[in-house]
Amino acid sequence: MEINAGQPAARVEYPSDDGITRVWNADTTPHLQEDRAYMDILLILVVATVVVILIFDYTNGFHDASNMIATVVASRAMTPIQAVILVGAFHFIGPVLGGTAVANTIGKFVDVSALDPITSMTIILCGLVGAIGWNLLTWWFGIPSSSSHALVGGLAGAVVAAAGPAYVVWGFSQLADGRLTGVTKVLLSLIISPVIGFWAGFGIHRVMRFLVQGARPILNKYLRQFQWLSSAVLSFSHGANDAQKSMGIITMVLLLGGYIQEFQVQLWVILACAAMITLGTITGGWRIVRTVGFGIYKVRPLHAVDAQLTSGAVIFAASMVGAPVSTTHVVSSSIMGIGASERPKAVRWNTAKEIVSTWVVTIPGSAIMAVITYLAVHVATGAA
Repeated sequence: MEINAGQPAARVEYPSDDGITRVWNADTTPHLQEDRAYMDILLILVVATVVVILIFDYTNGFHDASNMIATVVASRAMTPIQAVILVGAFHFIGPVLGGTAVANTIGKFVDVSALDPITSMTIILCGLVGAIGWNLLTWWFGIPSSSSHALVGGLAGAVVAAAGPAYVVWGFSQLADGRLTGVTKVLLSLIISPVIGFWAGFGIHRVMRFLVQGARPILNKYLRQFQWLSSAVLSFSHGANDAQKSMGIITMVLLLGGYIQEFQVQLWVILACAAMITLGTITGGWRIVRTVGFGIYKVRPLHAVDAQLTSGAVIFAASMVGAPVSTTHVVSSSIMGIGASERPKAVRWNTAKEIVSTWVVTIPGSAIMAVITYLAVHVATGAA
């Protein structure tokens, strides 16, 4: 600790246990003991927020695992247990090897660094609770909504309610300059990807049907075997994209708390997020499996292969450019495109409409849940 001799302790510097030198000014923090208590509260909030983020990662895993499992189970390529083991394994590998481009995008679409650290941490915590609440609600009713949309809606809703819209990086002005960033980049990624998934599925299925026309029924056996590879590719892509969203939020929290000096995803963060999304995958989301695998179109081996290849390619490409996409949207829309290319009347468009309507309400729905959570905390802490 360094204090200027013979002068009031207007400036105090001392290294903390994490190796970072912290500075306190007498004008704003008159008592060092109070400062230490403040830091203890901040540490508790950081730990609590990281735990909640990992819980969100878990709900993301069991919510979105159904998208990976649905087609292989519906086409009878694997048993549910085999599908869960395969998908779980590649869900873990995906975040470890998939880079951090998506994490950089998600970790920077809100900016509360100018706020008091405890306030900013509370806001993020409320946003995550809102996203988790929406995930659980839609899972309970078997609706394949987007965890990505829920995360964006929850965080943006909490930030706007607590600090105002100026603390959300909307990215509108940057878009005019030809740059994609902030909420604009996230939303465009989430909106465009299912459209690409639909038409890519439509086109790929047309090509595949042409290539296998006149084939003997034994081809179905080989298509089921091939799904071990195509499912692995899709699971890897999903893990590489979705787990990075939680990585980005944890890295933002560590930066706000002063535990890292720059926005750089730590190895332990990658491993923790990979482990939690894998655990959620193993738990499974069987209600949503029924909707995606059986509720949109009757899925046979060729349909399943086409859907997995389409979804895997779209999601992997998005991960490489740092675009956060919804696996739920991409998988569901690819199945719709495949069905539309073969027998449009056989597609259960009512189910498809229900899914699309859920997509539309997910961001405002999770935002409302986050706002309610923040107001409850605001009142409970006596800040009202």
